[in-house]
Order: sequence, then C-alpha cells, then structure tokens
Amino acid sequence: MVNVLSIQSHVAYGHVGNSSAVFPLQRLGVEVWPVHTVQFSNHTGYGEWTGRVFDGQAVEEVVQGISDRGVLGRCDAVLSGYLGSADIGHAVVGTVATVRAANPDAVYCCDPVIGDVGRGVFVRPGIEEFMREVAVPAADLVTPNHFELDLLSGTTTTSLDAVKDAVAAVQALGPRVVLTTSLVTDDTPDDCVDLLASEGGRHVRVRTPRLDVSVNGAGDAIAALFLAHWLDTGSAADALGRAAASVFGLLRRTEEAGSREILLVAAQEEFVTPTRTFPVDEV
Repeated sequence: MVNVLSIQSHVAYGHVGNSSAVFPLQRLGVEVWPVHTVQFSNHTGYGEWTGRVFDGQAVEEVVQGISDRGVLGRCDAVLSGYLGSADIGHAVVGTVATVRAANPDAVYCCDPVIGDVGRGVFVRPGIEEFMREVAVPAADLVTPNHFELDLLSGTTTTSLDAVKDAVAAVQALGPRVVLTTSLVTDDTPDDCVDLLASEGGRHVRVRTPRLDVSVNGAGDAIAALFLAHWLDTGSAADALGRAAASVFGLLRRTEEAGSREILLVAAQEEFVTPTRTFPVDEV
C-alpha cells in the first residue's frame, strides 16, 4: 500500500486542493493522509466563500499527531499545492524533512502554484520567492504550468527548445522530475495543448485536444495522478501518459455536462480506465 501525505486546501462544495487530489488517489488504491491548510465552503473562484485559513502551527500540530502514531516511516510521498502564506509553506517543507527523517526514500511532489496565463500572479506577496528559493529546491517532483515554469526559471519561453532550457534551470534548483502542464509553444496547434514530462535529460510530450472548459481543480488532480503513477512505475513517461489520459477524460465529461465544477466522482472510471489515450512522444 502506497501512503501519501497531502497538505492542501479543502472545500466542502466542489473540487480543488485536497478535495480534488484525495479521491483520485484513493480510486487508484493509494492511502491518503490529508492535512488541510484551509477549510472553505467553496473555492474562491466564485467570488464569495466562508470558512477559515489555518496557520503553519495548525498544520504542524496535525502532522505531529500523525507522527505520534508512529506511521511516518510508511509515508512514501508528501504532496503540496496552493500555499496561502509562507508560514504554511515552511510548515510543509518542515513536514517533508520530518517524513524523510523517518523514511529516507520518501519523495516530495510540489505543485508550485503561483499564477497562470491571463491571470498573472495570483498568490500573496512572498509566495513566488518562497516557491523558487525554498519549496522547489526541496522537491523531487514539481508540476508547474507553462506560466509558472517561466517564472521559476526567470525566462519567457515560446519554443520547445527554450522550454527544455527552462526545465533544466528548474531542475538545477533541485527537482529531478518536472511535469509542465498547459504548455503552448510555437509548434502547438491552436486546437491542442501539450504536457511535457522531463527526467534524467529526457523529455516526453503528450498532446491532447483543447477543450472548451474552464474549471478549477484540474491542476490539483493531475499533480496527484502524476505522482501516483510515478510512484507506481518509476517512469515519468508512463506517469505522463496515464495522468494526461485521465484528466482529459475528466475534463471532457465536465465539458459535455456544462458543469462549473469538475465531475470528479461521476467521471471516476477515467482515473482507472481512461476512455481515450494519447501517444507519449520523446521530443
């Protein structure tokens, strides 16, 4: 049994953060220990929400309670996503150190949420620097979108070769595996979107049709799925192919239904047996 400690936000209604990552992992047979950084009624994209933000100490207290059960030696990975504050970030990185002390083989997968094309940087001041200087260097796997890859590498990329150079710059910070999502280069067709997984000097790409859907939480789901499949196969290429197929199926079902929220439960078979797969090409 694979065990993943997932430190992310939580919403009661809808699917972002842990509410997007936990169930797909469980559906794949992964045991998840979720630790919430916030508990909101719904994601903030609605403009209105209720609930509260937890601080770093609250996260540390929960992790300490898990440690007191004597189980951290069985934790295979730590997964993190959106960080509401540097305080939370330091609690996450501290947790990674604690888990690695108990299990030196444990890995850290960081989804360095900073911003996106069209929205710019949407995290609080200091988070971008924390990601670049602290969280990403501590990670084994990172899953930036194209916008975040450019921010982390300090470049603006439009060609595949430039993207590879940016990936190398991010890997030089510490992570050995980089999954770049929502990738659009000068050779990406207008009706498609690319994903690129990079490990050990190799780069593999999956190209999927562009869907007419704009929802929150898909990035959280693909980071979780990619981590699960990487833990299972040890291959970035295999993890990319499986995760991309599942998320495409999830988003296709969501588009067909015209849903404001990703249909995480209704489309759950996509996590196990995707209805459509795509070639994984070395580039």
